Amino acid sequence: MLQEFIAPAISFGLGAATIPGPLIAYLVNTAATSGWRRAMLVVLAPLLTDAPIIVLMTFVLGQLPAEALKLIQLGGGCLLLVIARGALLQVRAGRVMRPAADSEAAAASSWQHVLLTGIGMNLLSPGPWLFWATVNGPLLLKSLDYSPGHTLAFLLAFYGVFLGGLCCWVLLIHQARRLPDNIFRHIMLATVLLLTWFGVGLITAAIGVEALQIWVVAALIAGGFLWRARYRS
Repeated sequence: MLQEFIAPAISFGLGAATIPGPLIAYLVNTAATSGWRRAMLVVLAPLLTDAPIIVLMTFVLGQLPAEALKLIQLGGGCLLLVIARGALLQVRAGRVMRPAADSEAAAASSWQHVLLTGIGMNLLSPGPWLFWATVNGPLLLKSLDYSPGHTLAFLLAFYGVFLGGLCCWVLLIHQARRLPDNIFRHIMLATVLLLTWFGVGLITAAIGVEALQIWVVAALIAGGFLWRARYRS
């Protein structure tokens, strides 16, 4: 069991938790802007959304149709760009180092809003769908051939490492909030850039215009320098 199921589950969970992606980018941004308690709600999102994904991709569809993947990519990309815009507005308003003070900001960081956004982010990210269709799904089916205990051990190992890794991201950003304002502001701008990069990447993958992503990121970098110059003046 250890070599066939536990070890692969641990390695897959570690990869899912350490390789930057849309969910991790949103998790980091939430931890930075709304604190670790709100960010822990994002950690729960895979537990709430992966069950239907696992059932559909492992037991029903087998693999994701190209048209469905494009729709998921398009929706996820648009959601990421909305999140990136909100994060940039928070940076420019100077709300990155203290709790939201006004009603609009408080609503944006409410636990319902954060949890629902995390759920939407996980559902609209193609990663979980492709992952369970091509990597985890076959191993899950193989574990079922042995016993329900093998399947349970496989799922516990994967989600234990995956969710534990997400918690490490939350802890890291929580500690970073103690850094000076100017340093933390640069961290926040980096998360905005990551959110935009993944958002544009998903949209361009859906419509088949890969070069657009490079130009958008280049424009963002140039705009960041102009905004920084204006901020200093």
